[in-house]
Amino acid sequence: MTHQIDLQFDIAVGLPGDAPVRMAASLWVPDRPAAAQRIWCCLPGGNMNRGYYDLLPPDDATDISYSFARQMNARGDLVAAFDYLGIGDSTRPEDGYLLTPDRLTTANAQAVGALLQQLRAGQIEGVPALPALPAIGVGHSMGAMMTVLLQAQARPYAALALLGFSTRGLPEYLSPKVRELAQDVPAVRAQLVELSKTMFPVPYPVIKSSGNGAELYGSAKAEPAGVAALKRATEHVLAVPAFLSMLPGNVAPEAAQIDVPLFLGLGERDMAGPTHQIPAAFPASHDVTLQILPETGHSHFLFPARERLFARLDHWGRGVCT
Repeated sequence: MTHQIDLQFDIAVGLPGDAPVRMAASLWVPDRPAAAQRIWCCLPGGNMNRGYYDLLPPDDATDISYSFARQMNARGDLVAAFDYLGIGDSTRPEDGYLLTPDRLTTANAQAVGALLQQLRAGQIEGVPALPALPAIGVGHSMGAMMTVLLQAQARPYAALALLGFSTRGLPEYLSPKVRELAQDVPAVRAQLVELSKTMFPVPYPVIKSSGNGAELYGSAKAEPAGVAALKRATEHVLAVPAFLSMLPGNVAPEAAQIDVPLFLGLGERDMAGPTHQIPAAFPASHDVTLQILPETGHSHFLFPARERLFARLDHWGRGVCT
């Protein structure tokens, strides 16, 4: 049976004021933690909190079929998921435009580093010291983008699993001027905050559903119990990183640096563009796995094919972290 431990990590990223800045995380521990061979460290997508990785239907909390954390626990692995600054139980500064991708990446690196240090040293109650524990970075959508930035900066992971992501962005939602500017990555990044404000007039925007959920689910095959669970993990958006994720070539320079094994998981009806073109963004990795989930939209865990995804990730994880 899964044991969940909620954690807080002190973060220093130069935010104004004297109040403590903390990032929240949850750690899901399997029955035999001493036998754990790896940990999956997860970052959620743009309008999600860490609960995305532990989706439990409100009408049946015993149904763990949608929960990535509990599915990996059942296979013997540790799982952790983090709330970004500004999201969930983490510190939320009044000026959300301060939460740039660079600042969030520094914060994420500190939180992930602290967790791994504590696990390897045996400093988390109920979990024995695991000095050789390898870590796999997991991200969905914008969380995959943030995982790429984290790995490029701090290299905490032995491998990456990037779900529902490509470096093509979402150019169809951008103005022609921004699309043109995005061709010069240094120039667009230098103006990232100001450009974000033109698209998101408030720093913590709430994305309103169209009513049919197509922008999140991508298919009528999304299971109602999973959709209900997902709603409990839904948050506002962080304007600046969300804007970066929409730019064509968003983190292409960092993606080109990734030299660890990669798992790329996409839905057949995802929103990341032509799936077979995506691996080309990672030329430094000599070990790239691509899985396309049939009849699956962007939020993969809501669809029947999630069972294939969990099984394939388990098999892949054992191969890259032995």
